[in-house]
Amino acid sequence: MPVIIVTGRGGAGKTTTTANLSVYFAQKEYRTLAIDGDLFLPNLGFHFALDNVSYTVHSVLKNPDIDPEWAIYRHEKTGVNVMPGSTRLQDVVGISPKRLRDIVEQMRYKFPVVFVDSPTGIPFDTLPTFEVADYQIIVVEVERSPIYSFETMVENEINKLKAIGEEYGLKIGVVLNKVRESEDVIDHIIDEITENVGLPVIGIIPFDEYVPQSINVGIPILAYKPRSDAAIGFYEAGEILEEWIFKKIKKI
Repeated sequence: MPVIIVTGRGGAGKTTTTANLSVYFAQKEYRTLAIDGDLFLPNLGFHFALDNVSYTVHSVLKNPDIDPEWAIYRHEKTGVNVMPGSTRLQDVVGISPKRLRDIVEQMRYKFPVVFVDSPTGIPFDTLPTFEVADYQIIVVEVERSPIYSFETMVENEINKLKAIGEEYGLKIGVVLNKVRESEDVIDHIIDEITENVGLPVIGIIPFDEYVPQSINVGIPILAYKPRSDAAIGFYEAGEILEEWIFKKIKKI
Protein backbone atom coordinates (compact mmCIF):
# COMPACT_ATOMS: atom_id res chain seq x y z
CA MET A 1 0.00 0.00 0.00
CA PRO A 2 2.01 3.04 -1.20
CA VAL A 3 1.72 6.17 0.95
CA ILE A 4 2.94 9.48 -0.47
CA ILE A 5 4.11 12.12 2.02
CA VAL A 6 3.82 15.71 0.79
CA THR A 7 4.04 19.25 2.12
CA GLY A 8 3.50 22.73 0.81
CA ARG A 9 6.66 24.31 2.24
CA GLY A 10 10.23 23.34 2.99
CA GLY A 11 11.22 22.60 6.56
CA ALA A 12 7.80 21.32 7.60
CA GLY A 13 9.17 17.90 8.52
CA LYS A 14 8.02 15.88 5.54
CA THR A 15 11.07 13.62 5.49
CA THR A 16 11.06 13.27 9.28
CA THR A 17 7.43 12.16 9.05
CA THR A 18 8.26 9.70 6.27
CA ALA A 19 11.12 8.21 8.30
CA ASN A 20 9.19 7.85 11.55
CA LEU A 21 5.99 6.45 10.08
CA SER A 22 8.19 3.91 8.31
CA VAL A 23 9.76 3.01 11.64
CA TYR A 24 6.33 2.55 13.21
CA PHE A 25 5.30 -0.05 10.63
CA ALA A 26 8.67 -1.80 10.73
CA GLN A 27 8.39 -2.07 14.51
CA LYS A 28 4.96 -3.62 14.01
CA GLU A 29 6.73 -6.25 11.88
CA TYR A 30 5.37 -5.13 8.53
CA ARG A 31 7.91 -5.36 5.73
CA THR A 32 8.29 -1.64 5.11
CA LEU A 33 10.07 0.31 2.37
CA ALA A 34 10.82 4.05 2.41
CA ILE A 35 11.71 5.55 -0.98
CA ASP A 36 13.29 8.97 -1.45
CA GLY A 37 11.10 10.48 -4.15
CA ASP A 38 12.44 14.00 -3.59
CA LEU A 39 14.68 13.54 -6.58
CA PHE A 40 16.32 16.96 -6.73
CA LEU A 41 16.73 17.57 -2.99
CA PRO A 42 16.99 14.06 -1.52
CA ASN A 43 17.77 13.70 2.18
CA LEU A 44 15.87 10.64 3.38
CA GLY A 45 19.17 8.76 3.50
CA PHE A 46 20.52 11.13 6.17
CA HIS A 47 17.69 10.13 8.51
CA PHE A 48 18.93 6.54 8.34
CA ALA A 49 22.68 7.24 8.09
CA LEU A 50 22.64 6.05 4.47
CA ASP A 51 24.25 9.04 2.79
CA ASN A 52 27.17 7.14 1.25
CA VAL A 53 25.96 4.01 -0.52
CA SER A 54 26.80 2.29 -3.80
CA TYR A 55 23.34 2.36 -5.39
CA THR A 56 20.50 4.84 -4.99
CA VAL A 57 17.10 5.53 -6.49
CA HIS A 58 18.96 7.80 -8.91
CA SER A 59 21.13 4.87 -10.02
CA VAL A 60 17.99 2.92 -10.87
CA LEU A 61 16.37 5.87 -12.66
CA LYS A 62 19.45 6.49 -14.81
CA ASN A 63 20.24 2.88 -15.63
CA PRO A 64 17.34 0.50 -16.38
CA ASP A 65 19.71 -2.47 -16.13
CA ILE A 66 20.13 -1.93 -12.39
CA ASP A 67 17.80 -4.02 -10.26
CA PRO A 68 15.87 -1.69 -7.90
CA GLU A 69 16.55 -4.08 -5.03
CA TRP A 70 20.26 -3.29 -5.32
CA ALA A 71 19.39 0.21 -4.05
CA ILE A 72 17.48 -1.03 -0.98
CA TYR A 73 19.26 -1.11 2.37
CA ARG A 74 17.88 -2.48 5.63
CA HIS A 75 18.44 -0.11 8.52
CA GLU A 76 19.62 -2.29 11.38
CA LYS A 77 18.42 -0.03 14.21
CA THR A 78 14.83 0.14 12.97
CA GLY A 79 14.25 -2.65 10.45
CA VAL A 80 13.12 -0.18 7.78
CA ASN A 81 14.14 -0.94 4.21
CA VAL A 82 15.33 2.29 2.61
CA MET A 83 15.89 3.30 -1.00
CA PRO A 84 17.87 6.53 -0.55
CA GLY A 85 18.56 9.18 -3.13
CA SER A 86 21.89 10.60 -4.24
CA THR A 87 22.93 14.13 -3.32
CA ARG A 88 25.59 14.26 -6.03
CA LEU A 89 24.74 16.70 -8.80
CA GLN A 90 26.02 14.39 -11.54
CA ASP A 91 23.53 11.73 -10.41
CA VAL A 92 20.57 14.10 -10.46
CA VAL A 93 21.21 15.40 -13.97
CA GLY A 94 19.68 13.28 -16.72
CA ILE A 95 17.37 11.12 -14.63
CA SER A 96 13.93 10.00 -15.79
CA PRO A 97 11.44 10.84 -13.01
CA LYS A 98 8.64 8.99 -14.80
CA ARG A 99 10.40 5.70 -14.12
CA LEU A 100 9.86 6.25 -10.39
CA ARG A 101 6.25 5.24 -10.93
CA ASP A 102 7.36 1.87 -12.27
CA ILE A 103 9.68 1.35 -9.30
CA VAL A 104 6.88 2.06 -6.82
CA GLU A 105 4.54 -0.19 -8.78
CA GLN A 106 7.10 -3.01 -8.65
CA MET A 107 7.88 -2.56 -4.96
CA ARG A 108 4.25 -2.47 -3.81
CA TYR A 109 4.01 -6.18 -4.56
CA LYS A 110 7.09 -6.95 -2.46
CA PHE A 111 6.45 -4.69 0.52
CA PRO A 112 3.06 -4.43 2.30
CA VAL A 113 3.85 -0.81 3.20
CA VAL A 114 5.71 1.63 0.91
CA PHE A 115 6.33 5.26 1.82
CA VAL A 116 7.39 7.78 -0.82
CA ASP A 117 9.00 11.02 0.37
CA SER A 118 7.73 13.46 -2.25
CA PRO A 119 9.19 16.86 -3.26
CA THR A 120 8.07 20.03 -1.49
CA GLY A 121 5.19 21.93 -3.07
CA ILE A 122 3.33 20.64 -6.11
CA PRO A 123 5.34 17.49 -6.96
CA PHE A 124 5.23 17.79 -10.74
CA ASP A 125 8.24 15.51 -11.24
CA THR A 126 6.74 12.64 -9.27
CA LEU A 127 3.05 13.00 -10.11
CA PRO A 128 3.07 9.64 -11.97
CA THR A 129 3.68 7.89 -8.62
CA PHE A 130 0.27 9.10 -7.46
CA GLU A 131 -1.22 6.71 -10.03
CA VAL A 132 -0.04 3.70 -8.04
CA ALA A 133 -0.47 5.12 -4.53
CA ASP A 134 -3.35 4.56 -2.11
CA TYR A 135 -2.78 7.21 0.55
CA GLN A 136 -1.53 10.77 0.80
CA ILE A 137 -0.30 12.42 3.99
CA ILE A 138 0.01 16.22 3.99
CA VAL A 139 2.51 17.51 6.55
CA VAL A 140 1.76 20.98 7.91
CA GLU A 141 4.11 22.97 10.12
CA VAL A 142 1.99 25.19 12.35
CA GLU A 143 4.90 26.89 14.13
CA ARG A 144 5.41 29.31 11.23
CA SER A 145 1.68 29.66 10.49
CA PRO A 146 0.07 31.98 13.09
CA ILE A 147 -3.66 31.61 13.32
CA TYR A 148 -4.39 34.94 11.62
CA SER A 149 -2.70 33.67 8.45
CA PHE A 150 -3.49 29.97 8.76
CA GLU A 151 -6.60 30.22 6.59
CA THR A 152 -4.45 31.72 3.81
CA MET A 153 -1.93 28.89 4.19
CA VAL A 154 -4.75 26.36 3.96
CA GLU A 155 -5.95 27.94 0.75
CA ASN A 156 -2.49 28.18 -0.80
CA GLU A 157 -1.04 24.84 0.30
CA ILE A 158 -3.37 22.25 1.79
CA ASN A 159 -6.21 22.66 -0.70
CA LYS A 160 -3.88 22.38 -3.68
CA LEU A 161 -2.24 19.23 -2.35
CA LYS A 162 -5.65 17.83 -1.42
CA ALA A 163 -6.85 18.41 -4.98
CA ILE A 164 -3.98 16.30 -6.32
CA GLY A 165 -4.80 13.42 -4.00
CA GLU A 166 -8.48 13.60 -4.87
CA GLU A 167 -7.65 13.60 -8.58
CA TYR A 168 -5.95 10.22 -8.11
CA GLY A 169 -8.55 8.86 -5.70
CA LEU A 170 -6.25 8.70 -2.68
CA LYS A 171 -7.34 8.62 0.95
CA ILE A 172 -5.89 11.80 2.47
CA GLY A 173 -4.87 12.76 5.99
CA VAL A 174 -3.00 15.63 7.64
CA VAL A 175 -0.14 15.58 10.14
CA LEU A 176 0.48 18.75 12.17
CA ASN A 177 4.19 18.94 12.93
CA LYS A 178 6.38 21.00 15.30
CA VAL A 179 3.39 21.94 17.43
CA ARG A 180 4.07 24.15 20.44
CA GLU A 181 1.18 26.60 20.37
CA SER A 182 -1.48 26.70 23.06
CA GLU A 183 -4.18 24.07 22.98
CA ASP A 184 -6.99 26.43 22.02
CA VAL A 185 -5.08 27.59 18.92
CA ILE A 186 -4.41 24.00 17.85
CA ASP A 187 -8.06 23.14 18.37
CA HIS A 188 -9.00 26.01 16.06
CA ILE A 189 -6.54 24.79 13.42
CA ILE A 190 -7.85 21.23 13.64
CA ASP A 191 -11.42 22.52 13.26
CA GLU A 192 -10.34 24.53 10.20
CA ILE A 193 -8.81 21.44 8.57
CA THR A 194 -11.53 18.94 9.47
CA GLU A 195 -14.59 21.12 8.97
CA ASN A 196 -13.64 23.57 6.23
CA VAL A 197 -11.07 21.53 4.31
CA GLY A 198 -12.74 18.20 5.02
CA LEU A 199 -9.61 16.23 5.90
CA PRO A 200 -8.87 14.21 9.06
CA VAL A 201 -5.91 15.21 11.22
CA ILE A 202 -4.22 11.87 11.90
CA GLY A 203 -1.23 13.18 13.85
CA ILE A 204 -0.21 16.05 16.11
CA ILE A 205 3.57 16.02 16.56
CA PRO A 206 4.98 18.28 19.31
CA PHE A 207 8.08 20.36 18.75
CA ASP A 208 10.92 18.26 20.17
CA GLU A 209 14.59 19.16 20.57
CA TYR A 210 15.51 15.49 20.25
CA VAL A 211 14.42 15.37 16.60
CA PRO A 212 17.50 17.18 15.21
CA GLN A 213 19.67 14.92 17.37
CA SER A 214 18.00 11.84 15.92
CA ILE A 215 18.65 13.06 12.38
CA ASN A 216 22.30 13.73 13.18
CA VAL A 217 22.83 10.16 14.39
CA GLY A 218 20.76 8.60 11.61
CA ILE A 219 18.12 6.97 13.82
CA PRO A 220 14.55 8.33 13.55
CA ILE A 221 13.16 9.69 16.80
CA LEU A 222 10.68 6.84 17.22
CA ALA A 223 13.64 4.49 17.73
CA TYR A 224 16.17 7.01 19.03
CA LYS A 225 14.06 8.42 21.90
CA PRO A 226 10.85 6.35 21.94
CA ARG A 227 9.48 8.09 25.04
CA SER A 228 10.02 11.61 23.74
CA ASP A 229 7.06 13.85 22.91
CA ALA A 230 7.60 13.68 19.15
CA ALA A 231 8.04 9.89 19.21
CA ILE A 232 4.74 9.47 21.04
CA GLY A 233 3.06 11.72 18.48
CA PHE A 234 4.44 9.72 15.55
CA TYR A 235 3.43 6.47 17.24
CA GLU A 236 -0.16 7.67 17.61
CA ALA A 237 -0.22 8.82 13.98
CA GLY A 238 1.12 5.42 12.95
CA GLU A 239 -1.69 3.70 14.84
CA ILE A 240 -4.30 5.65 12.91
CA LEU A 241 -2.58 5.01 9.58
CA GLU A 242 -2.29 1.30 10.41
CA GLU A 243 -6.01 1.24 11.08
CA TRP A 244 -6.63 2.89 7.71
CA ILE A 245 -4.43 0.51 5.75
CA PHE A 246 -5.06 -2.79 7.48
CA LYS A 247 -8.50 -2.02 8.99
CA LYS A 248 -7.11 -2.68 12.46
CA ILE A 249 -9.16 -1.43 15.39
CA LYS A 250 -7.24 0.30 18.16
CA LYS A 251 -7.54 -1.43 21.50
CA ILE A 252 -9.14 0.61 24.28
